[in-house]
Amino acid sequence: MGGSLLVPTGGTALPPRYRYEQIADDLEQRIAAGEFPPGAKLPSRRELIEHYDVTAPVIDRAMQNLRTKGITETLPGVGVFVAEPK
Repeated sequence: MGGSLLVPTGGTALPPRYRYEQIADDLEQRIAAGEFPPGAKLPSRRELIEHYDVTAPVIDRAMQNLRTKGITETLPGVGVFVAEPK
């Protein structure tokens, strides 16, 4: 049968989520909670790979997701920082 796979969530069905989306959401929540305030540098790519037990491309996609939303800013060769509120 065709159609997408659905994950049971207590009566409501949600489409499956990619790991990079889960990581981006987790980092976004940690930023919102103040763990990483505006201007703070996020952990390095290597640290995030180890923390979330994923590969580099997964972290890259999560970081791209946050950057696209305007939550972070990347300074090449320096790191990823929490964007100042606008």
